[in-house]
Amino acid sequence: MAQQEWLYGIHALESVIQREPERLIELFVLKGRDDKSIHSIVNQARKFGVSVQFCQRKTLDDKVDGGQHQGVVAKVKPAKQFNENDLSAIVESRVAAGNNPFLLILDGVTDPHNLGACLRTADAAGVDAVVVPKDKSAALTPVVRKVACGAADVIPLVQVTNLARTLRDLQDAGVWIVGTAGEAKNNIYDCKLQGPMALVMGAEGKGMRRLTREHCDELIKLPMAGSVSSLNVSVATGVCLYEIVRQRQN
Repeated sequence: MAQQEWLYGIHALESVIQREPERLIELFVLKGRDDKSIHSIVNQARKFGVSVQFCQRKTLDDKVDGGQHQGVVAKVKPAKQFNENDLSAIVESRVAAGNNPFLLILDGVTDPHNLGACLRTADAAGVDAVVVPKDKSAALTPVVRKVACGAADVIPLVQVTNLARTLRDLQDAGVWIVGTAGEAKNNIYDCKLQGPMALVMGAEGKGMRRLTREHCDELIKLPMAGSVSSLNVSVATGVCLYEIVRQRQN
């Protein structure tokens, strides 16, 4: 595991400073950048004893391989990585508190922008954790963190070795597994989506893998009235999550 990583973007850095300032090692700021958000980040970093350097744009661009850093880049200690044991603890704690677990499972979403967008929506919808397989899935990169606008530092991203086994374990814990598939017979708006629940979204273009599909308790689909055959996975995830939110609040 790397001893340090690069983090960039105003929202991502504000989130780390607010929740885990001890992760900050060094801050790099675009020389001449003068706005309230940057001032706040610089002042907070200095308050925690973090070194701040003011640099030319090319220096920042080089550190993040041309990523959209918004004039602020930080060298940080890696965030905690969550695994199957953490997922079990999350589910158990929700049940113990008298709450229904609410999980999002992404089966093979490899685009970092889609993963970041899904994390952001999942946090907004009140999801307890996002689960991804270790292989054939986007990792928690600086791009993902920036797109997530701080959500990546709030909602646990759980990486599991065997997704099918994880689904079985969740079912044993009383979690209902709902998968999305274009060929499903049931429309999402005609299904009861309450109680302990995990929503499974498939990969861009390919959908869920066969084993993942076979371990779902129920398959649902979104109604498609236009000429396109499917939605972007992050858009579809948002629609599905908020239908679950709507039903859980009724």
